[in-house]
Amino acid sequence: MTPDEMKERTLELGIRIIKMSESLPNSNAGRVVGGQVVKAGTSVGANYREALHASSPRHFVTIMEIAQREANEAVYWIELVMRSGMLKQ
Repeated sequence: MTPDEMKERTLELGIRIIKMSESLPNSNAGRVVGGQVVKAGTSVGANYREALHASSPRHFVTIMEIAQREANEAVYWIELVMRSGMLKQ
C-alpha cells in the first residue's frame, strides 16, 4: 500500500467514525462514547500523516505506535457500541 492509499484509508476511517458517532443516541452514554470513539478514530489518520514527516526513523516508529494504539482504542469503543446495543451492526 502506498502512503497516499494509506492516507485515503485513514481519512475514510475518520469519516465513517464521525458518521457512526452521529447515529449514537443523544444520551449521556451516547455522548461520552461518541466523543471517545471520534477522538481515537480520527487520530489514527492524523498520526499517520504526522509520521510521514517524522524527523528520524525512530520518530516515525514512535508516531506509528501511537497511531496503532489509537486504532486499538477505536476498536474497543466500536465493540462497546455494538455489544451494548447502542447501534445495530
